[in-house]
Amino acid sequence: MQAFASMTADPATAFVALLRDHQRLVHRVARSYARGHAEIEDLAQEIAAQAWRAFPSYDSQRRFSTWLYRIALNVAISWLRVEAPRRQRWVSYEAELHEPAVGDETDAGDGGRILRGFIESLGALDRALLLLYLEERPLSEIAEILGLTTTNLTTKINRLKERLSRFAEKEHGTR
Repeated sequence: MQAFASMTADPATAFVALLRDHQRLVHRVARSYARGHAEIEDLAQEIAAQAWRAFPSYDSQRRFSTWLYRIALNVAISWLRVEAPRRQRWVSYEAELHEPAVGDETDAGDGGRILRGFIESLGALDRALLLLYLEERPLSEIAEILGLTTTNLTTKINRLKERLSRFAEKEHGTR
C-alpha cells in the first residue's frame, strides 16, 4: 500500500490514508457497541483517536486491519463498560425509533431483528468474536485480534452458534 511507503516520511498522511481505507471496519465495530447515530459517531471518533495515539507503535510488517481491529474492539469494550451503568437508567431501546447510522447495513425482516437482539445480549468478548466471525475473518486473524488460541476460538464459535439457535427459537416462538 502506498501509505506504508510514505509512513516514515509523513506518518500523519499515512495514518489518514490507512484509516480512510478502513473506515468501514471502524464503523462496523462502533455500530456493534453503540446505539443511535450520535453514539456510533462518538465511538468511531474515539476509536480513530486511540488508533492515532497508538500509531507510532504500529509495525508495518503486520496487517493494518488486524492492528486496527484490536484497537477498535478494546476501545469499544472499554466504552461499553463506562456506558453500561448509564444505559441501565434509560428507557428500553426501540430500534425503530432511532435513525440508523449513515451507511448502516441493516438486515430486513425477522432474521436481522433476531440477530441484532442476540448481538445486543452478548458480553463484550462474545460480541467482538461474533462481529469478526460474521465478517468472515480468518480464524487465525480472529485469534490474534482477541488473544485466543484457535482451539479456544473454535469452541467459543460453536457455543455462540448454539446460543444463537436457542435465542432465535425463543424469539421466533414468542412473536
